[in-house]
Amino acid sequence: MQPNLRTHYREVVTKGLMEDFSYQNPMLVPRLEKIVVNTSIKEATTNSKLIESAAEELTLLTGQKAIIRKAKKSIANFKLREGMAIGAKVTLRGATMWFFLERLISIAIPRIRDFRGISPTAFDGRGNYSLGLAEQLIFPELDYDKVTRVSGMNITFVTTARTDREALALLRRLGMPFRDQ
Repeated sequence: MQPNLRTHYREVVTKGLMEDFSYQNPMLVPRLEKIVVNTSIKEATTNSKLIESAAEELTLLTGQKAIIRKAKKSIANFKLREGMAIGAKVTLRGATMWFFLERLISIAIPRIRDFRGISPTAFDGRGNYSLGLAEQLIFPELDYDKVTRVSGMNITFVTTARTDREALALLRRLGMPFRDQ
C-alpha cells in the first residue's frame, strides 16, 4: 500500500519545488531521507521499567521496534554509569516514515493544546529539522490509562536539502504547520 503523502510528494511537491528553486533535474529536488524519533528518561537510572515502557510506546507510535539506548560515559553528577539504559530511539525510512509523518501532521500536531504552529527556526544549517514534543499523549494510538509516565520526545527530519530554506520549503509543502515569522 502506497502512503498518500509519498504520492503527494511525487506528484505535487516535486513540481512545486522545481518551479520555486528552478532545478533543472528532478533528482536535485530535496527529499525526506529519514525520521529519527528519540526519547530519554532521566529517572531510568533508578527504575529500569520506565525505559521498557517508553520503548514499547515508541514502538506503538511508529510501527517499528524501538532500540534502547545506553549511556556512553559515566557522569557522577547525574548518578549515571556507563552502559546504563537511558533512552529509546527509532529510525524510520521508506513507507513507515511516510505513514508516521502523515499521522504526525494530520492527527497528532493538531491535538497539541494552544497550538500556534511549529517554529521555523529549528534547522541545523544543513537542511535537517528537529521538533520537540512535550508529551507523547498527543498520539491517539496510546491508551491514556496505560501510560506510566508522561514524557516528551525529539523528532528529527533528515532531508537531502543543501540549505535550510530548501528544507523549510519542502516540509511546508508536505504540510508541516510552520508558524509565520
